[in-house]
Amino acid sequence: MDIRKIKTLIEMLEESNLNEIEVSQGEESVRISKSSRDTSIVSGSVNQNNIEKVDSAITLNQESTDIKGNLVTAPIVGTFYRKPSPEKEPFVKVGDNVNKGDVLCIIEAMKMMNEIKSDFDGKVSAIEVEDGQPVEFGQTIIVIE
Repeated sequence: MDIRKIKTLIEMLEESNLNEIEVSQGEESVRISKSSRDTSIVSGSVNQNNIEKVDSAITLNQESTDIKGNLVTAPIVGTFYRKPSPEKEPFVKVGDNVNKGDVLCIIEAMKMMNEIKSDFDGKVSAIEVEDGQPVEFGQTIIVIE
């Protein structure tokens, strides 16, 4: 069950005079109960994949902006690639040491391959985007400590 559907159910429950609602969709079901102060999901028999989706959505909403290190952000909108070609090794991996000017990744925009170089010396502590995913201007792609 999609997290947006669950949020819609929560909103509907808050606006109604019902105390609890249970919805089933195929093999998935969720029960939402209204307490005196807030609305919460109390139980549900959903498959593990959907639990992970809900957990990751909640985690995304609760993430703090306290990232330690220097952020490398996308200078353009395009598609993020970690490798120069599918059969080659990635430019960098988490844990690699990089120097200012080293190529970190490629962002493809309008059939042009744009090398993204490091502005920092340090160690790659996180790669925030999966290979082949679209990125937006200013989106954090790599963190260097």
